[in-house]
Order: sequence, then C-alpha cells, then structure tokens
Amino acid sequence: MTNENIDFTKSKQYTLSIRLSTDGFSFSVYNPIEECDFYFQTYPVNTQQSMAANVKAFLALAKELKYTYRQINILIHTARYTSVPLELFEDEQMETIFYQNFRKQSNEIILCNVLGKSNLVILFPIDKLTHLFLSEQFPTARFFSTISPQIEYLTSRSKLGNSYKIYANIHACSMDVFALDKGKLQLVNTYAINDVSDSMYYLLNIWKQLAYDQEHDEMHLTGDNINYRQQLSEELKPFIRQLFIINPQADFNTSHTARIEDIPFDIQSLLICE
Repeated sequence: MTNENIDFTKSKQYTLSIRLSTDGFSFSVYNPIEECDFYFQTYPVNTQQSMAANVKAFLALAKELKYTYRQINILIHTARYTSVPLELFEDEQMETIFYQNFRKQSNEIILCNVLGKSNLVILFPIDKLTHLFLSEQFPTARFFSTISPQIEYLTSRSKLGNSYKIYANIHACSMDVFALDKGKLQLVNTYAINDVSDSMYYLLNIWKQLAYDQEHDEMHLTGDNINYRQQLSEELKPFIRQLFIINPQADFNTSHTARIEDIPFDIQSLLICE
C-alpha cells in the first residue's frame, strides 16, 4: 500500500518511521500536518545475510530514505526485551539487568525507551554494526523497540471502561500480548507461534491465569494477516464474549484511513502517541 501522490519535496515536514524485523523491512512516511498523507513500502530481507548486511543494502536501495525528514524513528522488532519500573531504573545497570533475562550475544548494544505514560523503561538490543550504519545515515534518529509504542498507546486506550483487557498483535511467526487493568500493565510478552492453535493456547491460558471474566472482560486483536486474525477471532468466540478488532486508524482523525490500514500496528501506535 503506497500513496504515490505524496510530495517528497516537502519531506522536511514529514516523519519517517523505519521498521526492521527478521521477517522483512518496511518504512512509512507520514505528514503530521495533512494526516491523509501516508507512504508505505516493504522490503524483503536476505535470510542468508546478517542484519547489518541487509540494512546496508536497504539503505542503499531505498531512494526515499535519502531525503531530509522532520523526524526519524527506527523500530526494532525483537522478542528480546525486558521492562523495568521507571522508579527502579538506573542507566549504568542496563546491561546487567538485560542479561539477567537473556543470554548475552556478541556485537550488540543495549538501548532503552523511557515510557512516560506507563512509568516503565524497555531495554532491548541492537546489533552494533546495524546501529552504526543507521546512526551514520540518520544522526538524529530515535530508536525504539516495537513493543514500546504499543505499550504507550494501549496504556491510554485501556483506561476506557471498567473491564480488564488483553490485546494481541499477531505477526508472521510471533504474537505480542499485553494485559492491562485500566492503564496499569499486568503482563507484556512475545510468544513464538506457528498457527492459530498456538495463539489460542497462549491467549486462553493468560486469560485463565489472570482470572479474567468470560462475560465482562475484553480481548482485542490486531495483526497484518487479516485471514489469520479472523480465524482466531472465530475460534475464540465460544470462550470470550467481549471480542474486538483493534482499529487505531480512527485515532488519526482523518477520513482517509484506508491509506494506513496496512502500516504495522507498532508504527501506527508510535505516530498516534506523538
């Protein structure tokens, strides 16, 4: 999905958001002044090459990345992240805390996102050479774990109503799950999945462990694969009455929402929270 009419001569007004994942790369260009102006492109990755080699090729091939932008966001999609309460966070302990939860890998650095709405800090890794290539081309870029803007957006969204809520964002081989109690994060995790039965297993087990109410509490689904999302929704209906599809497009306050529906949920969340 692209908008070929976007005027790149006005790129200094736009926000560029780049999303890097082992499943593939993508980027969006968004005009915050005229909210109907979106441009979105995807790029495949070569699984035989390193992340840094793929990023280097991507930066060389995508002509849209050569322009000057008002703001540049770089989102790293990874299941290797950990959350720390803001009041307990100290910069110098980032690596120590992160590697208490994950096995250390060579040639990576640990970055952090401070989430003001959620009072959390998200720690996540990025390959050193990948970080170098991106920082050289985009010196002012902000780096995010893809989980971070989702937490901030859903923290605000979950305050509506009096029910507990589970949100699931489904990717090709993984699923991000968030459980919130009126703006308070109870759980965040990313699960490897192969099919709908895997998603069912994790979601219903979380629902049971948190003792959510089958009639009153809510489950919200989103994800790039509409058919998968629909099948999962049908499978969950006998167990959960309050089942919804997330529609963040409505928060852009524009009638041109069809132009952004294919943009990954984490990028949409980041743009909404700006």
